[in-house]
Amino acid sequence: MGKNIGQLWRVTGDIINCWDCEVGHGSWSSSGIWKIINTHNDIRKYAGPNHWNDFDMMEVGNGMTNAEDRSHFAMWSILASPLIMGNDLRIASKETVKTLSNKEVIAINQDKLGIQGFRFTNEGDFEIWIKPLENNNWAMAFVNMSNEAKEINFDWKKYNLSDNVNSKYVDMKSNTFRLRDLFKCKNIGDTNRNLKSTIESHDVLFVLLTAE
Repeated sequence: MGKNIGQLWRVTGDIINCWDCEVGHGSWSSSGIWKIINTHNDIRKYAGPNHWNDFDMMEVGNGMTNAEDRSHFAMWSILASPLIMGNDLRIASKETVKTLSNKEVIAINQDKLGIQGFRFTNEGDFEIWIKPLENNNWAMAFVNMSNEAKEINFDWKKYNLSDNVNSKYVDMKSNTFRLRDLFKCKNIGDTNRNLKSTIESHDVLFVLLTAE
């Protein structure tokens, strides 16, 4: 096991600053954000405190859109991947610095349980990813995979949150969570009402669910 000899290990080839592409370099190639995310779907059981799956350094600030950068940062936090900056800080824009310095998003990555999140649903234009957190809280990322803005209307009562690998389960019909938008840093209600929002192309609604 890797955890017996190291604290993190690369699980993919080299990353490159694009949403979902593969760029050839002769005998090898680099992969975009979602190519890398989709490379391994069965390795989360190997991640945990002091032993992490490393999805490579981040490309935030290296030429993707601000929306794509937010989604990238949210996903690396959901995946409990080491948050290693790969951009030139000397020329970083204010929006790049704002994304990379978001303490609430970083806190999801640094959660004490150390659980790597996973794809919850992949329906239509949205991928929804979840990550169990300490104190029975959860993080959820709603990522708009389409090339245009889309509306989401998520009925919490239709879904239960479950993580079979780590024996985590929540019956959403009998539990209520407060909701917080982690990029806007504001509270947005609770799970007694549908979550409604317009999410721009390749952007993310990154939400913290706090148990009441």
